[in-house]
Amino acid sequence: METIEPHTAASPPESVAIEKNASRRYSYRRIWLIAYPILLSSLVEQLVGMTDTAFLGRVGEIELGASALGGIFFIAVFMLILGFCAGAQILMGRRNGEKNYADIGTVFYHSLGFLFLLSVVLLLLTRWFAPPLLRAIISSNEVCEAAWKYLDWRMWGIFFSMVACLFRSFYVATTRTGVLKFNSLVMVGSNIVLDYLLIFGHFGFPEMGIAGAAVASAMASFFSMSFFIVYTWWKGDYRKYALNRLPKFKLRLLGKMLNVSMWMMVQHFLSLFTWFLFFIAIEHLGTRELAVTNVLRSISGFTYMSLHAFASTASTLTSNLIGAGERNLVLPMLKRDILLASILLVPTWLLISLFPETVLSIFTNDAALIAAGVAPLWMLGLSYVFQIPSLVLFYSVSGTGNTRTALAIEVFALVVYSIYVYYAIFRFRCSLAVAWSSEFLYSFPILVLAFVYMRWGKWHRKTI
Repeated sequence: METIEPHTAASPPESVAIEKNASRRYSYRRIWLIAYPILLSSLVEQLVGMTDTAFLGRVGEIELGASALGGIFFIAVFMLILGFCAGAQILMGRRNGEKNYADIGTVFYHSLGFLFLLSVVLLLLTRWFAPPLLRAIISSNEVCEAAWKYLDWRMWGIFFSMVACLFRSFYVATTRTGVLKFNSLVMVGSNIVLDYLLIFGHFGFPEMGIAGAAVASAMASFFSMSFFIVYTWWKGDYRKYALNRLPKFKLRLLGKMLNVSMWMMVQHFLSLFTWFLFFIAIEHLGTRELAVTNVLRSISGFTYMSLHAFASTASTLTSNLIGAGERNLVLPMLKRDILLASILLVPTWLLISLFPETVLSIFTNDAALIAAGVAPLWMLGLSYVFQIPSLVLFYSVSGTGNTRTALAIEVFALVVYSIYVYYAIFRFRCSLAVAWSSEFLYSFPILVLAFVYMRWGKWHRKTI
């Protein structure tokens, strides 16, 4: 295990040298080459949810709103798996920076075994406890039944999604991200075809409605998993990373992995579960507000996943740089990453804000829903002023290996966010635009705390 010496502030001449070295080591072009495949795959994969929304928007308001609740419930549960994968990505990235490639395969297979057991537990717990929970928190019986119908079918795809997620973490950690864009094309292509066949019952397939959307998403995850396995065995250099042999089980290693990943599992789950509760709060405003919010979720998901690509790049490069002993290059790299994300996303949101009706009409042909979505869409766009730097800096905190600190930052922001949502929606029955202004209350505290930590914290001393 590499021990990192205490960080000392660089003198002005040394700072200039660091900037030049960072420019060579991780120039804008190098960062973009790593982030671009993650970005493209994230955008394409986001089309899975957008496709469900676009198809179900032609079925009815209840199905549209219920798919949002069922989908977010699934994602909230899956965040436990994603959190562990994020922790595994940090460990694999650190080993990649250290050029300790054989240990990457050891981390991968220990992660796979743990995630399989976790998936079984999550499937069983969801089938036992989700129906009464949904009935307790959803006011409309029709929406509740439709949400469970979606979730019941969707949960069976958790095993496929788990394996695909771990492979994604492996390729991001080793900065070999080009495969992600091809995998995402397989995933979204299969989802679009299956949505068309199963939701409406074309070409002799059963007309399953909202359940068809869930089955299509689960099968898309299966095709994604299959692609990763075939590609890795075919041309993934699996011998270099010791993926061609099963390692001996090491309880101590699994404990070390959990020490990093456990906090990210909790963090990811709390974040998405709070997001799920936000949708529950919106449902109490009415089915129309819930339907509009589902459309906004798809739009925001498109831009959020774009931002997530740069944040994920920042996390894995932070881990790699620390592993290579080049901790002084982390902050210059983050500046470039934030600027690249801003160059892409600020113009995107300006265009969305200028033509909101056109964008909203992609997801629904209901004029009332489109009109109701304009103001909250503008509010969502404005929040990206804080969201861009906050997410990149926040992911870099996790990339240092100090996942407990990242959890503390997340919990503080979620408490502020939840208090605002409770009073704004339940006490004052606010408009949908005011409800969506909660995004400011979430991203601003994260921005401040993550910036302070990365600028003055002792992350350079962390060993994993």
